[in-house]
Amino acid sequence: MEWLSDPAVWAGLLTLVVLEIVLGIDNLVFIAILADKLPPHQRDKARVVGLTLALFMRLGLLTVMAQLIRLTTPVFSFWLFTFSWRDIILLVGGLFLLWKATTELHERLEGVEHAGPARKGYASFSLVLVQIVILDAVFSLDSIITAVGMVEHLEVMMIAVVLAMIVMLAASKPLTRFVSAHPTVVVLCLSFLLMIGFSLVAEGLGFHLPKGYLYAAIGFSILIEFFNQLRQRNQIKSEARVPMRDRTARAVLRLLGDREGLQQAEGASTQAQIAAALPAAFGPEERNMVSGVLTLAERSVLSIMTPRNDVDWLDITQDTETLRQQIIDQPHGLFPVCERTGLDQIIGVGRAKDLLADLVAHGQISRKVTPESTLRPALIVPETISVIRLTEVLRQSRGHMALVSDEYGTILGLVTPMDVLEAIAGEFPDVGENLSVQPIGPDHWVVDGLVDLHTLELALGVPDLAPADDEYSTLTGLILAHSKQLPVAGQVVEIQGLRLEVMALEERRITSVDVKRLAGGDAAGHAPESASN
Repeated sequence: MEWLSDPAVWAGLLTLVVLEIVLGIDNLVFIAILADKLPPHQRDKARVVGLTLALFMRLGLLTVMAQLIRLTTPVFSFWLFTFSWRDIILLVGGLFLLWKATTELHERLEGVEHAGPARKGYASFSLVLVQIVILDAVFSLDSIITAVGMVEHLEVMMIAVVLAMIVMLAASKPLTRFVSAHPTVVVLCLSFLLMIGFSLVAEGLGFHLPKGYLYAAIGFSILIEFFNQLRQRNQIKSEARVPMRDRTARAVLRLLGDREGLQQAEGASTQAQIAAALPAAFGPEERNMVSGVLTLAERSVLSIMTPRNDVDWLDITQDTETLRQQIIDQPHGLFPVCERTGLDQIIGVGRAKDLLADLVAHGQISRKVTPESTLRPALIVPETISVIRLTEVLRQSRGHMALVSDEYGTILGLVTPMDVLEAIAGEFPDVGENLSVQPIGPDHWVVDGLVDLHTLELALGVPDLAPADDEYSTLTGLILAHSKQLPVAGQVVEIQGLRLEVMALEERRITSVDVKRLAGGDAAGHAPESASN
């Protein structure tokens, strides 16, 4: 036991412990990868059994150290190569590592499982254990042969192996969890095993490769992967600051199974952008409806309502015949009933058939809202209400119509559940009405001046027409915002790769716009903006 007082022995022990841990990392990584193929309740058992077998195998190999040393004696020669049992074992072990690492990489990169159709997602415990035993034999032999040349005392070798294995057992579970949670690390570790396999094959053929080169390459790769993991961590933190609605939209795109579309949708904020990002396997109507739902929360109620000037209302001061004819001529089931001045003096809302019944029975419409009258109180909502909140208000109030008011109490327009549906599924024109966007040729349309910009984005495939601050919501507002002047017939505005020409006006309101896609523009809209008369 004189060696206990020798400082060189203790230094050798410490060095050997560190070396055994380093040499055992590749074994531990592969055990972690193999254990990940088992059901969760069997992974810890496989990990402990695998490392315990490695410990006993290395202790057993140490007891026959003399035989291991003699394994370097040449056994036979082939062509220019001379092989010993050590060379044969290293060569076979290296080829096994190359085969196993290549197979695992193929599975990870291509998503192909080794097992047949009967596999239910997990490998059998016995199969994984056999692979672990084979790996233990390969890695243990390389480790022990390396250790034999470092120290002279068998006891020191055994102590170093036991201490190193204790450290590996303690670190195995955290390492396994880390490997399972980071797929790129698994690919990196499998690449390491490929390098180690090539190294063993080279040594088996008599080409000595300094371990320093191998460890330097592994260390550099680990440094690069560290930066990659740091980037991913910062990206996760950044995504956590993204609104829940946007993250949900991306998740829906992932479920639809289009990675390219998902990448396009990362920066998508408009309905047209998200619709363009959806996979082509879905029809245009399906894609527009999905994108309509995803963008509904960000839309202002002003973008879906019927403007005040287009609202049909009944003036209660009119004579009976005028009111009756107006109700018959208009294809509406509900009417706002107002005083002479209009929507700002609304009395209530009535159904067309009930109002006609009143006119026939009493010659007039009730001027008061009572439980006995045909009129119901008008539902008035602020212009700041979101479309999602408006839907809930309409549902709870059992109303079929809501009037939108600004901060001064002025009625801006009217919105119905049909308007919400049109925001999702597209336009449903009434009898006698035309579509707001009518194609008249390739890349050529005639558009209503009051068309909603979200609808126009979908019809033309041009994103970012609607402003983020809801400053305006119609094509007329877009033209006025870019021309900076009152509209006149023949006025031209070029924006987002589109040429917009004012065709007709009623007083100062644009009623018709000729829209053409510029030759240099595309669906993304990158043409320069300009305005002219």
